[in-house]
Amino acid sequence: MIAVEPEPYLRARAEHAAANAAVPVKVVDGVADHLHVDDQSCDAGVASLVLCSVHDQAAALAELHRVIRPGGELRFYEHIRSDSPRFARFQRVIDVVWPHVAGGCHASRATLDAIEAAGFTIEHARRFTFRPS
Repeated sequence: MIAVEPEPYLRARAEHAAANAAVPVKVVDGVADHLHVDDQSCDAGVASLVLCSVHDQAAALAELHRVIRPGGELRFYEHIRSDSPRFARFQRVIDVVWPHVAGGCHASRATLDAIEAAGFTIEHARRFTFRPS
């Protein structure tokens, strides 16, 4: 298993956690839109709170699509734009400031649409609100 983390502090924390993992995990320096992994060499890809903050969401998803073998899976835990027009407007408004104080996180991205545009088929997505948002 390979874990990619560009931020040095978080990478060190991930390396510490990997040392105690039930399966072997190699933590590497890198970014989502340039994975040092061969084409179609992964059974699965996991994006956890990364697609909201990458500079180019489409490039990161294209890279995941490149490395996941046919029939493999992309699992994700991500911020996605609300189905509620009122809350979606709120997300767009806070995105004026939020990315500057929250590590580049954009709350209003249409992440589900981007995942499908990258060539993935979404079989299931469970939405929930995160309080106190």
